[in-house]
Amino acid sequence: MRKILLSILVLQIFISCSKPKEKIPPVTPMESSSGKIVAYQIMTRLFGNTMLINEPYGTIEENGVGKMNDITEVALQSIRDLGITHIWYTGIIEHAVLTDYTKYGIPLDDADVVKGRAGSPYAIKDYYDVNPDLAVNVPDRMKEFESLVNRTHAQGLKVLIDFVPNHVARSYKSDAKPDGVSDLGETDDQSKAFSPANNFYYLPGQSFQVPREYQPLGGHSFPTKDGKYEEMPAKVTGNDQFTATPGVNEWFETVKLNYGVDIQDGRKTYFDPIPDTWIKMKDILIFWAGKNIDGFRCDMAEMVPVEFWNWAIPQVKAIYPEIIFVAEIYNPDQYKNYIYTGRFDYLYDKVQLYDTLRFLINGHRTTRDIHPVQQALADISDHMLHFLENHDEQRIASRFFAGDPWKALPAMVVSATIDRGPVMVYFGQEVGEPGAGVEGFQGDDGRTTIFDYWGVPEHQKWMNNGKFDGGQLSDEQKQLRHFYATLLNLAAKNQALAHGKYLDLTEANIQAGNFDDKVHAFIRYYGEEKLLVVTSFGKEEINIHVQLTSDAVAKLSLDPAKTNTARDMLLGELEIRFDSNFRSELSMKPYGTYIFKIQ
Repeated sequence: MRKILLSILVLQIFISCSKPKEKIPPVTPMESSSGKIVAYQIMTRLFGNTMLINEPYGTIEENGVGKMNDITEVALQSIRDLGITHIWYTGIIEHAVLTDYTKYGIPLDDADVVKGRAGSPYAIKDYYDVNPDLAVNVPDRMKEFESLVNRTHAQGLKVLIDFVPNHVARSYKSDAKPDGVSDLGETDDQSKAFSPANNFYYLPGQSFQVPREYQPLGGHSFPTKDGKYEEMPAKVTGNDQFTATPGVNEWFETVKLNYGVDIQDGRKTYFDPIPDTWIKMKDILIFWAGKNIDGFRCDMAEMVPVEFWNWAIPQVKAIYPEIIFVAEIYNPDQYKNYIYTGRFDYLYDKVQLYDTLRFLINGHRTTRDIHPVQQALADISDHMLHFLENHDEQRIASRFFAGDPWKALPAMVVSATIDRGPVMVYFGQEVGEPGAGVEGFQGDDGRTTIFDYWGVPEHQKWMNNGKFDGGQLSDEQKQLRHFYATLLNLAAKNQALAHGKYLDLTEANIQAGNFDDKVHAFIRYYGEEKLLVVTSFGKEEINIHVQLTSDAVAKLSLDPAKTNTARDMLLGELEIRFDSNFRSELSMKPYGTYIFKIQ
């Protein structure tokens, strides 16, 4: 969980781009199951909500909430047809909320340490339970989750959920833990600031103080909001703040878990005997793996020692061999460590490819900057998960990013096709959801809120009151979603994209004067499947030449004595012909994209 309140560079682009007007043919998902992972992240409490009120800091009654049961077979079929292989259900595990569930035996949380009315899905309140907001029948919330997993599997899709190992809600207390399991902190010696046997870090003799600047619910009244929260001794805040008075921009609603690292004493480690926190967290992983899920997206994985992952992941996989682990990680210097030592299957590719593409979309980088990223990741690129949106990042269509979803299509094509690594989209991205408006605690920042009860307007048009048929989408939105469906189906199933090698053509063509540094081109090839991917990040229509290098000709086993042609697989109408020097002329529309299959 990257901090939503941290300042982020605001990039605004005021140019418009042309949109395709072609008739939209149907997309038929490919049948092969041996492709790459294409993930679809769902903010579960928002996905099925049909309410349109959207009152800032609105209650669950005013603004509504999506339920797990809203994710129907029809919804899942439509997601599958988009080319998706895995759904990441965000916010499943019970976290602190301000809706009153005391009649079900769930304690009411204190508004002074909850952000928004719906609370952060990364402030876990009970690792062994499901968020009651998501259930139609609260006492059956775990059964409803299990049914969601079964429905998802029945549609040929796999299930990912969050595992949040670094911190928990200040109010953490499990009332659903299995018999014989002791709670986090239950046996801690709170007189010690640090002990390898403790689950938390403490500040003995100090009482936690709610940040003075914090105004829960924007200053609205609430029974548990009094500026006080009793915690003595104070626990250390989730983002390593060793103070009883964390600032309003810290993760003050959470407390840090202790994995046997004495952070204040030079980060000395005490891993023998195995720390109690390791055992408890491994048991939690096995508990959820036993719910028949297919993988975990591990929040802020690099804030937990890599030694824990090295110890825990093999134990989970010994029982559930097919389960996958995805690490949210932002330090490239630690990538190989968390793959080879930590045993993660996949890592976020945020700092390198995402950042490069975002700056490129907004005119602050050139296409020459993409290949160095792939060179840097060459031996681990299969492990890198690519995306342009998730719950932490600003929406492409927001005024803070591109302001127009069409401008990002070349970047989306690059993300989905440049290597064998997985690609992910965030619900609503495929219909241009802009994350607009003041939502409550989230504010107006170009993101879809993770803290508030809310309806997601453009996504709701695709939902069409539970029909999930796009019936309320504009023609332009239908064209956009069709583009995503075509691209993601190719990414999921095409053998060159799933398994093939990569060869850059950009630098050679720029040096030859065939196109400028707003155009990008590369080859993906596997057996007889040979693809040429060409994208333009420019706002003007241009005519270019694409030259296959001698290295590309050799690797693709092309014969100059034969006629070599290529047909576009995205729109399916354009065919180009290479001359005897393997050079072809091509017209690129603004923000144009092609994936050519070389015959």
